Amino acid sequence: AVDRAMLGALSARMDEVLGGLTKEIHALAGREFNINSPQQLGRILFEELNLPAPFKTGKGKVISTAAEVLEGLAEEHRIARLVLEYRQVSKLKGTYVDALPELLDGHGRVHTTFNPTGAATGRLSSNNPNLQNIPIRTELGREIRAAFVPRPGWTLVKVDYSQIELRLLAHFSGDAVLTESFVRGEDIHTRTAAEVFGVPPLMVTPELRRNAKAVNFGIVYGQTAFGLAAALGISRGEADTYIKSYFARYAGVKRYIERTIAEVRKTGYAETLFGRRRPIPDMSSKNPNARGFAERTAVNTPLQGTAADLIKQAMIAIDRQFRQEGWQARLLLQVHDELVLECPVEEAGRLARMVKQAMEGVHKLNVPLIADVSAGANWRDTK
Repeated sequence: AVDRAMLGALSARMDEVLGGLTKEIHALAGREFNINSPQQLGRILFEELNLPAPFKTGKGKVISTAAEVLEGLAEEHRIARLVLEYRQVSKLKGTYVDALPELLDGHGRVHTTFNPTGAATGRLSSNNPNLQNIPIRTELGREIRAAFVPRPGWTLVKVDYSQIELRLLAHFSGDAVLTESFVRGEDIHTRTAAEVFGVPPLMVTPELRRNAKAVNFGIVYGQTAFGLAAALGISRGEADTYIKSYFARYAGVKRYIERTIAEVRKTGYAETLFGRRRPIPDMSSKNPNARGFAERTAVNTPLQGTAADLIKQAMIAIDRQFRQEGWQARLLLQVHDELVLECPVEEAGRLARMVKQAMEGVHKLNVPLIADVSAGANWRDTK
């Protein structure tokens, strides 16, 4: 269900924010222009304000004002930062805040379409509207989540797998350090920070943990030193040192990556734990970019693909219990590693226990599967 009044109020607030940003951008530009026109924006930034122009051009040989170009300028040039903010607010408003009320049925509920074969990894995809893409990182994005509510007198329950792809990396690679960390229930990002940066766990600062988290997930997605440097705002040399240090401490992960790439190069496909195959034809491509992307895909597919297989099996187990035991609860949404359900308030505790048990017990791995449970009066406030 969607709270239409809340979205109406949020739309008005976003109009005010956009109005304020427009004034500020025009003041910095020295005149009014159409911020939504890449051509006009490019002229203002690179011809009138003489900001450093990018090497790449957009359509029709116009200097590009794509997000990555503006992000490169944002640190030193306030106008680029404000244009990025303007675009973000404008997109949230158009895609969700103003569009969702038009899609509600007679009961004030929105219905997405899930496509079981929409993503090559095996994940479900969602469209008309895409409810797997409701942002959570920005304050305005979280406000949109607050508009998703249960039916009156009911509550939302959210259960999501904790660090499932890193747990699967431990399972597939058999790496002793990673496996021990999960078996002991340690905080994996703190442990990685201690291993990679050579400090005792108690001395790991929030910044070191954040950097270790970027390294952990970067490894899963085959990130290069160049990509990690951009993500953390550090030099390429420093990022390279982080990655080398990671592989020195987690040698089993390095062996797994090399083994997987060699295997997929031989067979032409990657495979999940349950035998679902994904063809990866570019493993021997002469184009280094295509080959690099294929290698990253080969490593990530068994992890992301197995995670997708596991949550689908858990959903089937939950649905079976609903049918057999006469629950009132309903499964509303699947957002990759997360399930969102609604139920009468008095059923919430029992439902949370049942879903957690189904998700954690779906398949035996070499490390524990952990699912975190939260509940609340709207999607944002499930805690």
